[in-house]
Amino acid sequence: MADPIGTTREGSLEAPTRHPLDWLNPEFWDRASLDAELERVFNICHGCRRCVSLCHAFPTLFDLIDESASMEIDGVKKSDYAKVTEQCYLCDLCYLTKCPYVPPHPWNVDFPHLMLRAKAVDFREHGAPMSARILSNTRAVGKLASIPVVVQTINAANKNKTARKLLEKTMDVDTQARVPTYHIPTARKRLRKLDGVGDAKPAGRTRGKIAIFATCYCDHAEPGVVEDLAAVLKHNVIPTRLVEQESCCGMPKFELGDLETVRKYKERNIPVLAKMAREGWDFTAAIPSCVLMFKQELPLMFPDDEEVALVRDRFFDPFEYLAERHKAGLLVTDFKQSLGRIAWQVPCHQRVQKIGPKTADILQLVPDTEITTIERCSGHDGTYGVKHKTYALSRKLAKPVENRVTQAEATHFTSDCPMAGNHIAHGLGDKPAAEHPLSLLRKAYGI
Repeated sequence: MADPIGTTREGSLEAPTRHPLDWLNPEFWDRASLDAELERVFNICHGCRRCVSLCHAFPTLFDLIDESASMEIDGVKKSDYAKVTEQCYLCDLCYLTKCPYVPPHPWNVDFPHLMLRAKAVDFREHGAPMSARILSNTRAVGKLASIPVVVQTINAANKNKTARKLLEKTMDVDTQARVPTYHIPTARKRLRKLDGVGDAKPAGRTRGKIAIFATCYCDHAEPGVVEDLAAVLKHNVIPTRLVEQESCCGMPKFELGDLETVRKYKERNIPVLAKMAREGWDFTAAIPSCVLMFKQELPLMFPDDEEVALVRDRFFDPFEYLAERHKAGLLVTDFKQSLGRIAWQVPCHQRVQKIGPKTADILQLVPDTEITTIERCSGHDGTYGVKHKTYALSRKLAKPVENRVTQAEATHFTSDCPMAGNHIAHGLGDKPAAEHPLSLLRKAYGI
């Protein structure tokens, strides 16, 4: 093929910029336009191949090209483009850590959002299997699984071989995959008495009082992590409460390409959050994907929505928030217990927030604590790490992380993403088990 843009400029040293997702433009949904853009970008990727080690999308693309008659992108059937798209789980690492052709480079490559566009067009044209629709409806699944009596039944079934075989057959959840253990009461019920009372002391970009977005996953499957977050904030004399009400952040439906449902969730969440933001509240959540949804993806989907922008500017990663307080001398450092060696896997959706290693910065304040940082994807990413079709690949992607954890001979293994942490720990036989960094920080405080 000819030069895809008409420039011979090689690479870029400029900071990446992100264009809004043009999903309201009719051309976004045009199959011929999409295929033309896929061919253009795939040809650029073919000539570069820097991202081959990130996920399985790139090896899939390069194998298709190398096995074609022409050994170029024009030899690949357009019907096979979907084989690449289905391997992308929108981690965003190629965009922010590898690709030299992202904007402002004139080639204007945004591989993750192109994959999102392809997923969205496919979803609009063909829908999705019922299993995918159910698995991505995380709030509904969590509510059902957290009903008394039902919760015991579901947790028992998830440990039963016969039930797991049926689950694989009906829901495409691999029999070997680790699935959540559901809990009652939920995090929101456990912390319903958080009242946010106290004097707010602004520091840096923080306004000194914060509301916790519990998230679908943590609310039902990891309520202890939300309790740990609340305990750490309380110990730092930060007025804390829960978000008044919440729906799913939208990330599971976003990854499915169901953008209309993402819009519905946004219309439920944003008015509540914007109201609280105007009242002086900051926000945080214990899952990086949920934070990223409010920080990046919703603002890119709705670039002209002032309330979305207001919420974006008030949403923080938990350790980003604590680091802002520490810079102002307001972080409590009366640690009672050292943590020893920690192997820390940095989740992709935290890395791409461009906040730096704030988790390590805070944990290293604990005396006699040593951090081994592992900047590799866990391979879990939403449903990719549980679906039968992709589970083996997810285990392959997790293996380098597992090897690093073993080599670190760490006392603790941690990841800011509970799902990623559990996926990696599962591959390690829970030696060591996964612990959230917030849980480790609470342990160091002795609270």
